[in-house]
Amino acid sequence: MNIVKSLLAAGLLALVPALAGSYPAMAQEAAAPAAAVESMAAPADIAAANAAAPAAEKVAAPERMKPTEGIGMPSPGEYTIQKQFSPTGREALWMHDALLLPIITVISLFVLGLMLYIVVRFRRAANPVPSKTAHNTFIEIVWTVVPVLILVVIAVPSISLIAEQYKPAPKDALTVKVTGYQWYWGYEYPDQGIPEYVSNILPPEKALENGEPNQLAVDNRLVLPVGRPIRLIITAADVIHSFAVPSLWFKMDAVPGRLNERSIFIEKPGVYYGQCSELCGVKHGFMPIAIEARPVAEWEQWVRSQGGDPTAKAGAEPAKTADTAAPVAPAKI
Repeated sequence: MNIVKSLLAAGLLALVPALAGSYPAMAQEAAAPAAAVESMAAPADIAAANAAAPAAEKVAAPERMKPTEGIGMPSPGEYTIQKQFSPTGREALWMHDALLLPIITVISLFVLGLMLYIVVRFRRAANPVPSKTAHNTFIEIVWTVVPVLILVVIAVPSISLIAEQYKPAPKDALTVKVTGYQWYWGYEYPDQGIPEYVSNILPPEKALENGEPNQLAVDNRLVLPVGRPIRLIITAADVIHSFAVPSLWFKMDAVPGRLNERSIFIEKPGVYYGQCSELCGVKHGFMPIAIEARPVAEWEQWVRSQGGDPTAKAGAEPAKTADTAAPVAPAKI
């Protein structure tokens, strides 16, 4: 009898480890269906939340602005500097018209008159015995001091204009990245979340149909607000280009591997045309620039029509666009 009891006890002791080892496996098998149900429920919850969220209202872009002759473009027969529509442009135009041109005219007429006087007064017939005067202290002082004073008069407003042109934009300025390619431009609004889009020249017949000047019209314009400081960050992807808009007194080289920054301020709505001003290859002459300056409200409407956020501030996280994928919920373990 004792032998039978001993055999039963040994058998029970042998079964205890096997039962203990099988319990975690049974628990895992029981938990697996529950985990699968939870992981299937997570996407369903995300989809339900996305469906419950109100869909963003689609905003129509404002109508394409028509150019106005005499604003932002050269006029037929024009041989002077284009009319300016920026503070630095107006200052530069004043300096050219009111300061430099009068000085140039006076100096040119004075030198011409002096040469005519010398030709007539000191010709051989009127002056058979030439003067042997070698020095005149007064004249030498005059022709040294007067040019120095003229240069000082020119330098003071010139230095002020240069400093104003390259004055950094304020922190809250709109930032636009401009990239030059062979042979088109790319524009990006990083703060508003608008990805880069390209701007190509329009065929002559399409430009004529739109009422725009040939070789200056583009398919996609650079749209900027009026009356707001703008920071343009300019670079290039292949060779050196130059972003130049004469009526806004703006010109900045686009250099591969370098970010050049300059601010711009547009005073009046309109379409402002420019061109690449650095020889960049065979199609250099077919790389126009068109800036469409709109009132702030219309510019904000255009930004919304592109899926951007016009209220985004400089330095803030870029706004999410329609192309941004929804975040994926982490898998539950």
